[in-house]
Amino acid sequence: MKIYHHIDEFKQIHNAVVTIGTFDGVHIGHQKIISRLQEVAKNIGGESVILTFFPHPRMILHPDDLNIKLISTLDEKAEKLTAMGIDHLIITPFTRDFSNLSPLEYIKEVLVEKIGTRYIIIGYDHRFGKDRTGGMKELQSLASDFDFDVEEIPEQDIHDVAVSSTKIRNAILSGDTKTANDFLGYAFQLRGKVIKGDQLGRVLGFPTANLFLEESYKLIPSDGIYAVNIDFMSIELNQMPAKGMAYIGHRPTINGMSRNIEVNIFDFDQDIYGQTICINFMEYLRADKKFDSLEKLREQLIKDEKAARKILL
Repeated sequence: MKIYHHIDEFKQIHNAVVTIGTFDGVHIGHQKIISRLQEVAKNIGGESVILTFFPHPRMILHPDDLNIKLISTLDEKAEKLTAMGIDHLIITPFTRDFSNLSPLEYIKEVLVEKIGTRYIIIGYDHRFGKDRTGGMKELQSLASDFDFDVEEIPEQDIHDVAVSSTKIRNAILSGDTKTANDFLGYAFQLRGKVIKGDQLGRVLGFPTANLFLEESYKLIPSDGIYAVNIDFMSIELNQMPAKGMAYIGHRPTINGMSRNIEVNIFDFDQDIYGQTICINFMEYLRADKKFDSLEKLREQLIKDEKAARKILL
């Protein structure tokens, strides 16, 4: 997949089959659109193009809302789309000027003149242009003028519940990573660098890798204990997927102040400080709580490990 970090880097291609959106999480609804995108590209001898934006439009249109968090980082999203076999990914900066384009300007200047779109595929709820006033109706009305075809993918349901990035975010924030994973089609993940902690886990007999996340906009699940799978990103360890349990919280038993993300990796004793790991959240085990003593905490961790191993079998 070729990646462009601004639409101006993209050179028109023959028979560009295009879809547009933020694709946060690249969930199963997005995957349906992408599968159709690839099918059409193959049928007309074209190439698949995804136009997405960064920062996320909500970050620009609502700059004072510090609670805006995303399911996937830009790198994670690009990796998912690469794995799906997309030909071209255009990541163009979302700005106030861009948001003020009228639907006609958006279609003419971006989709037609910049990309050379031959076929457009959009989801049922896709809106574009100033104040989100553009949609399927505007695309259809201009299709013959600009010589492109347009297709809308209808709402996709799972268990009678519409899949959306918002529903997935809410599930993650409530600790329901199992439901989030069903909607995503893969395990929600946190990726970060392992940093030194205060070694309390080692004292308890449960050494942990403390995770530092570089992207402040990355969504973090609710506090608690989770059964997780771990992927090592280094060349030396990347063939060694592991299992473990992750902790998110303020460590109330010792009156901790900062929110920590830690993972105890089962049957593992290698030094991975400074390395990047990926935690895949499989299932929520329990809420965070304050224990009367470190010994009581250790006793609970023994139960947590047993529960996590059973889930991860």
